[in-house]
Order: sequence, then C-alpha cells, then structure tokens
Amino acid sequence: MNDSSHTPGALPPTAGGIDRTNVYEPELGSLPDGGDRDDAAVSKTGTTTVGLTTEAGVVIATDRRASLAGRFVSNKNVTKVEQVHPTAALTLVGSVGGAQSFVRNLRAETNLYGARRGEPMSVSALATLAGNFARGGPFFAINPILGGVDEEGHHVFTIDPAGGIMEDEYSVTGSGMQLAYGVLEREYEEGLSNEDATEVAARAVKSAVERDTGSGNGVVFAEITEAGVDVHRHSDFADVL
Repeated sequence: MNDSSHTPGALPPTAGGIDRTNVYEPELGSLPDGGDRDDAAVSKTGTTTVGLTTEAGVVIATDRRASLAGRFVSNKNVTKVEQVHPTAALTLVGSVGGAQSFVRNLRAETNLYGARRGEPMSVSALATLAGNFARGGPFFAINPILGGVDEEGHHVFTIDPAGGIMEDEYSVTGSGMQLAYGVLEREYEEGLSNEDATEVAARAVKSAVERDTGSGNGVVFAEITEAGVDVHRHSDFADVL
C-alpha cells in the first residue's frame, strides 16, 4: 500500500536513523575531540623558539631537540621552523603531530589564497588565520611563533593554544622561555641587523639549552626578508657565536 503523505522520490523520513524530511538541509561535520589523550604529558613537551624583528625583516631561532615530556631525547636533529608563506615562517612548539598538521593546513590555505588572488596574504591576515585554526581545529597543544614581512612592515606574532594572537618586537615560546626572555630583555634593541639579531637569538636559545632539559642539540635559524625565507642549521653554537 502506498502512503499518500510520502512525496514520490524522497527518502523515508528516518532512513538510516537520520531525519530526511528536508532533503536540502546541509549535512554538517564535526572536528575530532581528541579522545583520551594525556593533556598533561603533551603540554610538558620541551623546546625553545625565539622570534625577533630586525631592520631588514625577522630572525627566528629554535633548538633542535625533540623530547618525550622533557625527560627523554627522542630526536636530536629536528627543524622546528617551517616556511608557510612566501615571506613568513612558523615555529613548531608542543605536540609534534599537532604542530606538523597545523603547518600543513596553514601552508595549504596561504597557497590557495595566492593562487586565487594573484598576491600573497598579508602577515596580519595570516596571523588571524593561524589563530582561528588554533582555536577551532584539532591541533593539539601548540604555541608557535609566526614571523613575517609584508608591505606593512616586519612582524612577530605569538599564537597561543586557545587561538589568541599577540604581536611584539620579540617573543619566546616553549619550556625554555623564561631563560631566553632574560637574554632578550637585556640584549634586544630596535633596528638590529639580521647578523646582530642572529647572535642575540643564538645567545637566548643557548641560555635555555644550558638549563632546560627539553631544549638542546644546536640551533636552527630562519632569516625572513622581503626576498623570502632562508633556513640554516647548526649543530654547535660556536658556529654562530
């Protein structure tokens, strides 16, 4: 027997346990909630990353150690800064998987923006996008520094795990931040050359490495100018100090 109240060609109202009475209603997805991950263990993962504005652009410096909760060295040769934009780079801080996924998504969005509009995204817009990702996405326990150069100037932004963005002349994140900040408060000056800023940043990271067990094994730099991003690595601080 046909049900006269049912529209021909439409799905039954409860097909598959889903209300299908409105076939034009959009189907909305959801982000993963992270399951039973150990927040406390991941939040203790160590590193030190530094970002400084300079006369020519931005200098970023990071250590090279990956650790498990700051107690066991799992890798001694990690590059903790990645280019995400023609003239901007992001540090990797916190959960390795969360940071790597964050970088891939941010890089994909900036590439898509450039392809559609024929020009790169501004660094302030990139920082806003990064904050939105951190707040609304499944990127676990991250606290990166974003450094970049555009027509508006030279920028260093800190992205906190809740999606907040703050711009400053210099910034530090990671488990060695208190030690590194002490060096920057004493030695940073506005208008440093990239060469001088590299030495200051190296001393800041070295200070953290001396006492923070989650940081170590050398230093990685990213020099960012209007010409692009140049990343170079050193296993010994004596190479730059």
